[in-house]
Amino acid sequence: MSSSVATGLSGRYARALFTLAIEGKSLGAVESSLTSLKEALAESADLAALVNSPVVGRGAAGAAVAGVADGLNIDGLTKNFLGVLAANRRLALLPAIIRDFAALNAARKGEVTADVTAAHKLTDTQAQALAAKLKAGIGRNVALNITVDPAILGGLVVRVGSRMIDSSIRTRLDMLGQALKA
Repeated sequence: MSSSVATGLSGRYARALFTLAIEGKSLGAVESSLTSLKEALAESADLAALVNSPVVGRGAAGAAVAGVADGLNIDGLTKNFLGVLAANRRLALLPAIIRDFAALNAARKGEVTADVTAAHKLTDTQAQALAAKLKAGIGRNVALNITVDPAILGGLVVRVGSRMIDSSIRTRLDMLGQALKA
């Protein structure tokens, strides 16, 4: 497990959770719980506001995330971890912690992580096809970290390490605009 995979404060929290999950033999459950949390953060403006709000007190934030954890059937380790984040006023780091945890898990499996930005949610078939294409190009298994950003209008932006493939319609339109100005 490379220390350069997860850096900064979010990386330290992610490594702590990752280590506890391995020791407790609950890596799969924690991974599943974090995936559920990531989806909930993307879909619920109220949850995103709670996580990012500096106004919500520690006790209220802890109670709220415990309720969310119960509603999403989050495993015990991840639920306790969310309580620690709330107590330390670090809930705003949750998206970065989820990303860093996924990177640590991918590194453990010998995979490389590809950050993919899509204009619309990808179907499972599309995600599997993209992972297969990236694996063919890179030569290693690829774990996808997919985010949705309607601002790119269409296409994909894929980052693997220091390489970036930008096939978004927004970039194409920007390039066309630059060509017309010249």
